[in-house]
Amino acid sequence: MSSDNTCNSRHFSWLMKSCFPNQQNHHQPSPISAAASATTISALPDDLLLECLCRVDQSSLLSLAFVCRRWAHLINSPSFHHLRHHHNLLFNTIFSICISRSALFAASLRMSHQFELPTWKVSTFIPSSPSLHLENGSVFSLFSHYRLVSIGRKIYIIGRTAMLRCDTWTGTLVPKAGMGFPRKKFAAAEVAGKIYVACGSARSEAVEEYDPDENEWRVVSHAPRRRYGCIGAAVDGVFYVIGGLKIGVAGNEAAHVYASSMDLYDVEARGWLRSRAVPGGGCVVAACAANGHLYILSSHAVELSFWKFNGSRKSGEFGEWRRIKPPPLPAQVRLDSTVGFSCVGVGNTVVLIQVVGCIDDLLRRSGRSERGLKEGLVLVYDCAAGDWSRAADSPAVIRRAACVCVEC
Repeated sequence: MSSDNTCNSRHFSWLMKSCFPNQQNHHQPSPISAAASATTISALPDDLLLECLCRVDQSSLLSLAFVCRRWAHLINSPSFHHLRHHHNLLFNTIFSICISRSALFAASLRMSHQFELPTWKVSTFIPSSPSLHLENGSVFSLFSHYRLVSIGRKIYIIGRTAMLRCDTWTGTLVPKAGMGFPRKKFAAAEVAGKIYVACGSARSEAVEEYDPDENEWRVVSHAPRRRYGCIGAAVDGVFYVIGGLKIGVAGNEAAHVYASSMDLYDVEARGWLRSRAVPGGGCVVAACAANGHLYILSSHAVELSFWKFNGSRKSGEFGEWRRIKPPPLPAQVRLDSTVGFSCVGVGNTVVLIQVVGCIDDLLRRSGRSERGLKEGLVLVYDCAAGDWSRAADSPAVIRRAACVCVEC
């Protein structure tokens, strides 16, 4: 094993070969050779073997699972992920996913520490596994207005009545249990390794919790309001249900109050904290959590406001709002219902992605030319410096996508 943090191909080959006995050596082993054979990697305890495997380069991680069952079990354990994080071998990567009736398209963008962002990498998944096929097509037809939640290196794609788990290392999709109540444009977030969803249902106020280990959903609470089109985020053990409209009501005062408010669910205490409202009203169009704060983009018809909410309950500033610099949108992007945004927290930064696909509707309504109008605009907000910068535009093939950050 080399002294650096990764293994090259020669070391990786040695790791694989040392996992199997030498079938060509039939003579009686000497004491020296017997001692050497006792120190092969297959003889190492799990903790030492994990230390070896976690240093393998990311390009070879997919091969590790095919060496033996023991290796496959270890690299899928939480300990493996924690070790790679400890050795600074994990990178924040944004995944933008869109789903058609027959295929899933994904674009990924690995974030560098200097934010010198590379281009997006696009991949396509067409279902070949029998488990992803239905009588009238593929399982992708069950997904509309889906939400994304990441746990470790895996992305959970939560649809109205179904769910898929995508492994970002292998690219494999596995069907998982769907929610107990059909939902549309609901709030979803991860807290302590479990997924929480709320609202988006006209039938129930139930808040559901998903346990990845058990592959089961269960009702843990009931939301104080029935919202539609809301956004979910989590900070310091609190699940935030942000914005949206009151189900069955539009264009009145009640709808306006819902659009600028958020409900706070304390996961550990299984109770609701005092609801909060975004200062200045408006309609929440994007939100995410980053570095112990909520970042909320609010629309006021002709302008945008950008807010930071302190979500650290151990600080004396919990619940305080601060208005910060709004995103510098190009003049061609007019604020109306045809332009959407996805907001993703990435370490100490916030990435704002203009939803691709809304631009087509905007052009048809206004009759304007496409010349000079950018699709998939990506802006990056540095939470420490308070400045915005431009990143690589989202690929045109990724339309009306949902976005999530994965540490992988």
